[in-house]
Amino acid sequence: MTEVTGAATGASGGATEAAPPGAEAGAGTGAVAGGGQKAATPSRRRSSRAPDQRPVSDALLKRITRYSGTLSTEAVRSLEEDLPFFAGLSADQRAEIQLIIQSAVRDFVTWMRNPEAQHTDTIAGFKLLPKGLGQGLSLQETVQLVRSTCEYFELVMPRITHNERQRGLMIAAVLKFGRELGFTAASVYAAAAENRGAWDTRMEAMLVDAVVRGDRHADLASGASALNWDPTTAATVIVGRPRADLGLAAVPATHKAAVAAGRHALAVVQGARLVVILSGELESASAVPASVLDAFSPDAPVVVGHTVGSLAEAPDSAAEAIAGAAAATGWPGAPRPVAAIDLLPERVLGGDRGAAVMLVERIVTPLRGADPSLEETLRAYLDSGGHVEACARELYVHPNTVRYRLKRVSQITEFDPLDAREAFVLRIALVLGKFTDRSPQES
Repeated sequence: MTEVTGAATGASGGATEAAPPGAEAGAGTGAVAGGGQKAATPSRRRSSRAPDQRPVSDALLKRITRYSGTLSTEAVRSLEEDLPFFAGLSADQRAEIQLIIQSAVRDFVTWMRNPEAQHTDTIAGFKLLPKGLGQGLSLQETVQLVRSTCEYFELVMPRITHNERQRGLMIAAVLKFGRELGFTAASVYAAAAENRGAWDTRMEAMLVDAVVRGDRHADLASGASALNWDPTTAATVIVGRPRADLGLAAVPATHKAAVAAGRHALAVVQGARLVVILSGELESASAVPASVLDAFSPDAPVVVGHTVGSLAEAPDSAAEAIAGAAAATGWPGAPRPVAAIDLLPERVLGGDRGAAVMLVERIVTPLRGADPSLEETLRAYLDSGGHVEACARELYVHPNTVRYRLKRVSQITEFDPLDAREAFVLRIALVLGKFTDRSPQES
């Protein structure tokens, strides 16, 4: 800071800025001769306007420009002392900040000559910050940089002035320019944040779309990492309609709700459909956080796919949830939300071949593997309208034998024949089991 101090000393040690020619003479003439007072007045008025029109001389502005490099160097040293994080920046980052400060000094001189001038160099420098220093500086740290730099110039710049009057004008100018500089930085960072938000939104939409399409060749891991999603965490796909009053705003609402529940979410509105990928395990459909569920329309079903181990497997959960959403209207009394696996009968009737295979593997195959009489008893029980005695007469067994076998069916398949809804699921499964028994010629 020695050079800057020397410059300041040289400026203040010299003669103060000369008064405009004829000012003192005009005053003296007016005091001595009343007749000359009118002739002196215009000269005195011109001399009083001149300092207001140009409060800082060209010589002083040239001196500021000449010492801009030294000023910026000393400002960086001041930042190293004031801001603990600044010392941790790389040499390239510190050099870039010094260039921005130097351009701010040049802009200050331009602005002093013409307050309507744009801070073009400084704006260009700040536009580099979100890209070049974004990996090393947070927005809060950048605010501290601007503040500390402005405080430094508030202290140093007035010392380079000619006299007390110009010192006061310089202080006011630095304060006003610092305010303008702060708004410049804010606008640049706001635009960068807006662009980043738009980029994130497009990336998120592409990721969810790839999951919905079942595109297993898409690089889901890198895209998810860019959105701060851990691609190795468990994920569950949820499908429904967005709430009418939210529309596209259902996406940020889902993000906020997921974070409040200690999870992360990727979401997109596709026409009339809201697709959400929720991080973490879900023990059941009822475990979906209520705040996340609130983003969906209360007048439409919400279907939950099965939880998968990672984002790469999410297409399986998405296919299940979308198929369930297409068939959910077939079960008006379905809970909300409803697991896609609980909609297997409706999905089968809607033409979902995968659901048909799943029903047979989940119900018929285990029954046949345990005891062939269980399938026969279940069929007879359903055919008899749920009457145990009628079923026993049909099979020529004791009613207690029927009850025992039905209990075994419930234990093996996890579907209770005594429940109307679950009896419907079992009935569909038995029909599908018979289809699988057909020979290729019969098909």
